[in-house]
Amino acid sequence: MHPVRRQRLILVLVLVTLSSAAVGFVTFALRENMDYFYAPSAFAAGAVPVEKRIRAGGCVVPGSIQRSDKSLDVQFVITDGEEELTVSFDKILPDLFAEGEAAVITGRLMPNGILRADQVLAKHDETYTPPEVAESMVSHKSCAGGAKI
Repeated sequence: MHPVRRQRLILVLVLVTLSSAAVGFVTFALRENMDYFYAPSAFAAGAVPVEKRIRAGGCVVPGSIQRSDKSLDVQFVITDGEEELTVSFDKILPDLFAEGEAAVITGRLMPNGILRADQVLAKHDETYTPPEVAESMVSHKSCAGGAKI
């Protein structure tokens, strides 16, 4: 092989190796920041990792909101029409959060099966529903509180 071609080949191989390593490091670093969405049915099936940051969504079951008298703690149940998931939250809920409305929760599933929420997002107007929630709810059409999908 000609020496100039050999140098170019080595240079290309080094660049490909370094680029692959950079992509691998970026992917590894972003892995901890990715939140995967699960419907309550996935929680019931045991397909959700415990104590890993995830997102869940569904309709808030009417009559399921229980507020603490002494703190901001609130517990409620969301459903996708097939299964229900209990969620606990210790911060101020959004103003639009209500029974029968769609909500997306970010948090961690505890070993006792309760989703400990870090963030609760409520439906922000009558026509909007987060795409993940709409996708999981279209087949079930079960927002008992009359939430529009």
